[in-house]
Amino acid sequence: MATIRDVAQAAGVSTATVSAVINDSAYVSPELRARVQAAVARLNYAPMLAARNLKRGRSQLIAIVVADLANPFFARIVCAAEAAVAAWGYSLVVFNSDEKPDNEKRILARIRTLSCDGVVLVPVGESLTHDQRDFDGSPMPMVLFGRIVDDSRSDTVTIDNVSAARQVTNYLLDLGHRRIGTITGMMHLTTGRGRLEGMLQAMQERGLAPQPGHIRAGEFREDVAYSVSRELLDRPDRPSALYVANGVMALGVMRAVADLGLRCPEDISIASTDTIPGIGGLRPRLTRTEHPVAEMTNEALRLLIDRISRGADSPPRNVVFQPAMVLGESCAPVTGQ
Repeated sequence: MATIRDVAQAAGVSTATVSAVINDSAYVSPELRARVQAAVARLNYAPMLAARNLKRGRSQLIAIVVADLANPFFARIVCAAEAAVAAWGYSLVVFNSDEKPDNEKRILARIRTLSCDGVVLVPVGESLTHDQRDFDGSPMPMVLFGRIVDDSRSDTVTIDNVSAARQVTNYLLDLGHRRIGTITGMMHLTTGRGRLEGMLQAMQERGLAPQPGHIRAGEFREDVAYSVSRELLDRPDRPSALYVANGVMALGVMRAVADLGLRCPEDISIASTDTIPGIGGLRPRLTRTEHPVAEMTNEALRLLIDRISRGADSPPRNVVFQPAMVLGESCAPVTGQ
């Protein structure tokens, strides 16, 4: 079995350079990187953790990389994935990028060293600029979950974010609200952009637009949403209704409402996209659109296992799920604008 020293000698580089290429942990010039990768392929080198599995041809490991494990929405995805991969005879390896592209890059390098058969990735950037190939040069089977990035090789499973926001905003408009504000997600993500776009579309179709200062960035995080919504709701021209772009931020908004001594929905109507475990216990119950999380996760893994089985060079497939509207008691007809 080849060792890292064998690879270094064959490529004419140091073992540190080989390690940097394998783990993608430091810059290596394209020329040296190509020499190392050629030596790796020629010697059939694999890191110790993966060598035994590579002999069998498959590791029976599938990796899932989520953007924020502190967000219960992503924890639900992991639980659904664990059950799904077991049914196909695979084991799941879980990683958390914490919404940081550098973390994502290191994680994908780590996944290659583990020789995982494929990966379900919730991407955190606008594109996948890092290497998506295994050490033998073949494409790594990958399904992008929830978010779309500039990548022409991977399958995608997403929700219709524009439709989700339109449904919620139209519901608020039908209740008579005209001063509708929003707590948005991150605009470099398709989820953030799509949900804001859907909200603006619904208002524009009725000749309306949010007032200046009524669009606030919540970054898909509860603490940020709490701060910006508290500031917004303390204004004399506060909106009569808020569309919140995810369930975690909705919790922060509801806390801000309570801390300001406001009542929902009497003083402010609130509705959101997506849900999280336990949100049904809120009072008033939150009006929201929900993702079919289990179905989306199962479809992502079905696509991935199919790609693992028949090769990664076929055209990418894009599956878009539709959200469902769930009515609670957090919205009421407007009493005055």
